[in-house]
Amino acid sequence: MLELNDIRAAAERLQGQILTTPCVESRTLSQLTGTQLFLKMENLQFTASFKERGAFNKLVQLSADERRRGVIAMSAGNHAQGVAYHAERLGIPATIVMPSFTPGVKVARTRGFGARVILHGDSLEAASSHARALAERDNLVFVHPYNDPAIMAGQGTLALEMLAAQPNLDTLVVPVGGGGLIAGIATAAKALKPELRVVGVQTWRFPAMVNAVQGTHHPQGGSTIAEGIAVGAPGPLCTEVIRARVDELLLVDEGDIEQAIVLLLEIEKTLAEGAGAAALAALMRYKESFAGRKVGMVLSGGNIDPQLLAQIIGRGLVRSGRLIRIVVSARDVPGSLARITALVAEAGANVDEVHHQRAFTLLAAQNVEIEMVLQTRGHEHVQELLDRLRAAGLEVRQVT
Repeated sequence: MLELNDIRAAAERLQGQILTTPCVESRTLSQLTGTQLFLKMENLQFTASFKERGAFNKLVQLSADERRRGVIAMSAGNHAQGVAYHAERLGIPATIVMPSFTPGVKVARTRGFGARVILHGDSLEAASSHARALAERDNLVFVHPYNDPAIMAGQGTLALEMLAAQPNLDTLVVPVGGGGLIAGIATAAKALKPELRVVGVQTWRFPAMVNAVQGTHHPQGGSTIAEGIAVGAPGPLCTEVIRARVDELLLVDEGDIEQAIVLLLEIEKTLAEGAGAAALAALMRYKESFAGRKVGMVLSGGNIDPQLLAQIIGRGLVRSGRLIRIVVSARDVPGSLARITALVAEAGANVDEVHHQRAFTLLAAQNVEIEMVLQTRGHEHVQELLDRLRAAGLEVRQVT
């Protein structure tokens, strides 16, 4: 089983090859979660993910013959970029197989590092099978994204840095896909500080590690915004370590992750992908479990498709009451809209969209439904706005 010496050896190899990312306190998120919360900012790595650690540790140990033959990896994006980037730096030919659902930004960046990218399959398992077949056919070295001691040891260096920066941490919260990251972290953390609590986080849509460790049978599959941890089958080597060294595994849903992405962007001005925000999602959902603790949270990556991010931000504004949709019923006469918008302005809201509905309504003729999307300051402000419109004699309802 992976041990502390393996991780310390990996840390020596990584010295000067990757960024020692900051582990910084977030006072506002600490207040929101009821903890003293420190963020390990792995989204600041050159490829915007912790995956560089394991990738470099694996590649640098290859023999001259293996380097000449080249490597192949399977990944939804972050492992792909880590392998491609460091393979290019080390002069190793790299082929990356990515599932067809991989965000375009990750595909483009992986190609940008000089790797040959092959899109194949609609799941990580299908992509992995194809990559292994190509490895055998072309005599390439397969670099597994998690189920490899060298990969796990590289990821574990993250824990050494966290505890060096904040030695009084009593809890670590880590996103879990195949398990390589948390296996490495738990190995280092428990060796250095046995009483430290290590908590893993998966999504309800992909709870494979929870099922493997806890013996549950949660269904899995479908799409998730946390595609980086959308793993159908956890690594056997990782699972063995997690059973022995991880204290708890928690599940979060898509809405939790969306909220966490928006909070990190708005409060900390830092960008997290779905998997990268999973730890904060768990801290927000399970507040009572972490109350009063000194928590180190792994913000594991920041590679997210811009279009998806725009949707998440919009949905976050709706969730917080800062973007609302209302329908006002009024007489269809000149000046009606001007009167309504004046009342909206007086209430301090801003009009984003307006749409008149005359045909598809049950109102009497010569009446109109005016649908408006408004920018507001939050739920209390929304109620003030609705009260003002109703006090003016207008029939108005909020549409969710």
